[in-house]
Amino acid sequence: MDDEQRLEIIRLLKSKEEISPEWARILFPPEKREYELVYHGKEREEDIIANTLAVPLQKVRTFGKNGDGWHNKLIFGDNLQVMKSLLEMKRAGKLCNADGTPGVRLIYIDPPFATMQDFQGADEQKAYQDKIGGARFVEFLRKRLVLMRELLTHDGAIYVHLDWKKAHYIKVAMDEIFGESNFRNELIWHYPGREMHINTKFNAKHETILFYARSSTTSINMANVAVPYDKVERLKGLRRKVHRDASGKEWVWETRGQAAGQEPYKRYVDEIISQGRPLSDVWSDLQFLRGNHPERTGYPTQKPAALVERIVRASTGEGDLVMDAFGGSGTTCAVAEANKRRWIGIDCGKLAIYTIQKRMLNLQTEVGETLVPLKPRPFDLYNAGLYDFSKLKELSWDAWRFFALQLFQCRDEPHKIGGIQLDGYLKGSSVLVFNHQKQPGVRIDEDSIQSMHEALGSKVGSRMFIIAPALVFDFQQDYLTLDGVRYFALRIPYSIIHELHQREFAALKQPADEMAVNDTVDAVGFDFIRSPELGYVATVAKGKSGKPDEGVIRIKTFWSEAAVRDTAKKANRETLSMVMLDFDFDSESDVFDLDAVFYAEAIQGAGWEVRFPLESVGEKVMVVFVDIYGNEAREVIPAATFGFGKAKAGAKPAKKAAKPAKKPQKKSRK
Repeated sequence: MDDEQRLEIIRLLKSKEEISPEWARILFPPEKREYELVYHGKEREEDIIANTLAVPLQKVRTFGKNGDGWHNKLIFGDNLQVMKSLLEMKRAGKLCNADGTPGVRLIYIDPPFATMQDFQGADEQKAYQDKIGGARFVEFLRKRLVLMRELLTHDGAIYVHLDWKKAHYIKVAMDEIFGESNFRNELIWHYPGREMHINTKFNAKHETILFYARSSTTSINMANVAVPYDKVERLKGLRRKVHRDASGKEWVWETRGQAAGQEPYKRYVDEIISQGRPLSDVWSDLQFLRGNHPERTGYPTQKPAALVERIVRASTGEGDLVMDAFGGSGTTCAVAEANKRRWIGIDCGKLAIYTIQKRMLNLQTEVGETLVPLKPRPFDLYNAGLYDFSKLKELSWDAWRFFALQLFQCRDEPHKIGGIQLDGYLKGSSVLVFNHQKQPGVRIDEDSIQSMHEALGSKVGSRMFIIAPALVFDFQQDYLTLDGVRYFALRIPYSIIHELHQREFAALKQPADEMAVNDTVDAVGFDFIRSPELGYVATVAKGKSGKPDEGVIRIKTFWSEAAVRDTAKKANRETLSMVMLDFDFDSESDVFDLDAVFYAEAIQGAGWEVRFPLESVGEKVMVVFVDIYGNEAREVIPAATFGFGKAKAGAKPAKKAAKPAKKPQKKSRK
């Protein structure tokens, strides 16, 4: 539509004149898609890819023998930002399948269903609550689906697990993103369970999995997932005369798969039976995880391994790369590992990360009729968006420079202006990464900027960026302006500067109650780990038996710098998200093995106490106190504190309490 036509249609609408049928072709050109999902806040795909901030991955530790080959990845962070970083790895040839094909062969996600209501668990307790709905949820997931499409290999596949409340909206969104021609199946997972007489609707007994291909070259391996036949059932189903050869083996004349005019061929019944029945798009043979099922991790919304394994085996081969961007309980990672696939698991929740870590380190596989331990291949744990500054300071200069440029999304392109060596560009402006290692003790003050400006002058343009550790800068402003040139100070550690990005900084938030475990998170930017200030008392108490058989951790103080990010003033302990415990911590392995989690809402209701049975306690208990932004305070408490070992039951308990934190100084949030 040109400008003249646009003005004419506006005039017709304003004057309320009748619009002729000829306008239909102009307003709705047939070459465009027949329909489109339209809602407030919908971004263009190009803008989603361009504007998503890629945050560098900071390795926390490696589990298993550190080798030179591929390591599987468990990543704590907002999956949108992580996937932008993974996309850059794919483009650089660093994200590949075993056959060298760049990209991810299979993506399976089980995102929050945006129900806006409570779900009931097997014990009728509230299990979780998804608190985002409508257009916000559709756009939240759509942005991530756009990045997932870019991450897939040319022959990759994606499966999106939803329920009946949002599947139809996401189906339309996925038709737009992947192309309607690449829609392969609406898989129905129908599961048995308790049924009720309801007067308003029929019992909801299924969930939906949308299966899309990346292109026409995508295929599935039906033989890997065919359902075994019962021999009697199969013989009846053949509807053909069954013959026997000299050895007594049964066979039939087979015509399926033959071209017109070709003769039938002899096929043995055992071969047909072993091939199995091809799967349909309704799966009713897979149970929900109920009661004390051995797979259960205690994580809400966990899906059965058999369900995910069917998808993994259908759409990948050994050595292929599988990704789950909503890692949850780690079912996808565990299934991929057991089936010799590569894997990437991402989650924004500390509970999910520790649940997956424990699951991967305690894998079992079925051998015959018994379960035996399965040692996982090496996998790396990463932080993305929340970094440990102390580890950054230990990097070599080259590694520090690389990380600094990545952190602020700078283009690594060394160049010189006025004899000064610069490191790259940020939005078209020059960037200098200050070498604090080469010049220890040197500060950047207003005089330093003045000297730099005298050399650079107007040749540097209207702005320039300087990246350095925060304590190196001797001025508090975000930038200094000299002769119209603005010199920005990009401090590490430092939350993101608003002016450099289109959206304000928003950190990962951790849940304070069980209902919020699967809240959707949309983080922007990065931040640095700041251990909360903690004071507690560990002791014993009388349980239901009337004897001192309960361990008690009473939280006296818990202050976090997260408080300065919120407009609402936070009081003592209000920044606590959860407390996680490892009842038998192994100091030698130094691996936190999650045994129990207590949410802040329940802890507050219990008088800021965490209670647990003493019979669970080993030699040491590790306690991880997590604030609402994912920062941790860790404590290892000897069993003697709870009356074990040298200390006798009833003895005066050991105490460890921090003084109440001072009221935090107000800072500008960047």
